[in-house]
Parts: sequence; C-alpha cells; structure tokens
Amino acid sequence: MEYRSLGRTGVQVSPLCLGAMMFGPWGNDDRADSIRIIHRALDAGINFVDTADVYSRGVSEEIVGEALQGRRDDVFLATKFFMPMSDDPNQRGGSRRWIMREVENSLRRLNTDYLDLYQVHRPSPDTDVEETLSALTDLVRQGKVRYLGSSSYSGSQIVEAQWASRDRNLERFVTEQPPYSILVRGIEEDVLPTIQRHGMGSLTYSPLGGGWLSGRWRKGAASAPASSARPGARFDMSSPANQRKLDIVEELALLAEQAGFTLIELAIAFVINHPAVTAAIVGPRTMEQLESYLAAPEVVLTADVLDRIDELVAPGVTINPDDNSYGAAELTPDARRRH
Repeated sequence: MEYRSLGRTGVQVSPLCLGAMMFGPWGNDDRADSIRIIHRALDAGINFVDTADVYSRGVSEEIVGEALQGRRDDVFLATKFFMPMSDDPNQRGGSRRWIMREVENSLRRLNTDYLDLYQVHRPSPDTDVEETLSALTDLVRQGKVRYLGSSSYSGSQIVEAQWASRDRNLERFVTEQPPYSILVRGIEEDVLPTIQRHGMGSLTYSPLGGGWLSGRWRKGAASAPASSARPGARFDMSSPANQRKLDIVEELALLAEQAGFTLIELAIAFVINHPAVTAAIVGPRTMEQLESYLAAPEVVLTADVLDRIDELVAPGVTINPDDNSYGAAELTPDARRRH
C-alpha cells in the first residue's frame, strides 16, 4: 500500500484509515471477531486507526486497545472527544475541564500512554475555541498527545481555529475529518480548499455514504438499516432526496461494472482521488466488508469515469441535506429568527 503524508506533519499514513465505530454494541459485539478484523487490516498495510470515546460508549476504544497490544508503535492511532458520554452535562463538549478528564479515560480504554491524534468531534457553539486549543496544547506538551485535529468544522471554523493557534501561540489542528462521498460532495466547495490552504491532512468519513454506495440498498429493494449508530432520517425511503440517491446508485453501479470494478471500489477510489484527501475512513462491521475495501487504493479512475460521476452528482453538491454534518446549531429556528 502506498502511503501518504498527513498534511505537513511528515507522518506517513495509509490511504485507507480503519474506522472503529462498528466495533462494539453499535455494530459487531463479538470482541474476538472485531480484533481479528483489526489485525487483518494491519496485515494488509493499513497503519491508520480512528475511533472515538462515544462509539459504543467506550467499548470501541477498549477493543482497539486490546487489538493493538504488541503493535501499538506501528499504528497511527486517532480518537475523538466531545459527544455526550452520560446524562451529566459536564461529561461532553470542548471545555478544559472535560478534555483533561476524558483524555485520561481514552488513554485507559486504549491501553496506551499517548495518542497520535486527538480530535474534537464537533465544533462547540458555546465554548471558545481558544479554551479547547489551550487544553489540547497542554496535552501535547505533557506528551499525552502528538497531534490535534478537528471534525466536521466548516471552512470558517477551520480558519478561526488556525488564527487562534497563531495569535495565542497554541498548537494547531493539523487534520480535519469531514464527511465525503460521491453523494455528499458539499465540502468540495469550501472545506477541502481550506484544508489545502492551511496545509492540513484530511481523513474523510462515510466514503460509502453511510452504506448507500455499498450496494445494500437498491431501487425496488430498499429497507432502512438496523444500526443504532445511524439516524433514521438519512434512510427514510419515502424522501424525494433519498429516491434520487437510489436512482444515482443504479447509474453508479452500471458505471462501475462497465469500468471493471465494484461499486464499493468506485466509491472509495473517488474519495481518495481528491488531492485534498489524505485517507478515507472505512468502518467495517464484518471481515467480508473489510475485504471488499482493500483493493480500492489500487483502482485508477479514468477521466471519463470521473466526468460521468460529475454528471450524476455535480461537484460541491450534497443530494440529501440530512447527510450533512454542518449547521446543527446555526440552522435551528432559534438561530435564524429574532425573538
């Protein structure tokens, strides 16, 4: 597997990043099987693993930690914080208080004394980015964290964080983790160019559009997934936007077949073909799913294939707004209407 530089860090990572969201009760609750999947990914050349504290409320981190025993130094290990870990309002968010507590919890669950990449899972509407960056900077200086990253930050939020780091002499975010697939191309207009301008690496999630590009849901035989990790609105088959997605999937499946590879390989290859994308996060629940991803980095998409994809989904367009990870706070009625 040909490795890539993670932004300007000099770190070399695989173009596939193993996402661990489905290891644990949210997906595969067989720990031994999950560990076998992780080991197979490492043996195939994947050296980049991403998880989060909230995935199965810490169980994912525990499984990853167990799997990496004896192989920890060979892996660039990333995790995230921010999402609620209990009903306690102080066990979430980007405050110094929570960061200092939760990093210790993640280190314990992952059975390691350092994190290669510690990421803010979402921007905080009620916490100054300087507070978050200041706490994270202290973790870097303590040796508990090597690099910092953000996830689902808009272009302006990325710039604000970079300026705060420069003006306050704080460690900066060196990576961004946005959603990106053939069906969710909104970040092409602003987020990916912003990542490039600031020399950041990117690890994009949901290259299969939450399963839409896996071939599981096809026109005439669509049903909503059972995973508790997936919101129902994104898989409401009565939605006109989702019906449009089904039409596009049929065309993409035909395009992949004509080009000589699978729909999954087409989808992942499209994502990692973008010059601003360092790695695509793939989140297998089964060994079969992992195996279906591994050939994607070797797939070469011709200009004709890429042009056809652009005809089906125009650059910068997200077919269903429910697939976006942006605007959760900004687009609420309270944020848009004077009272």
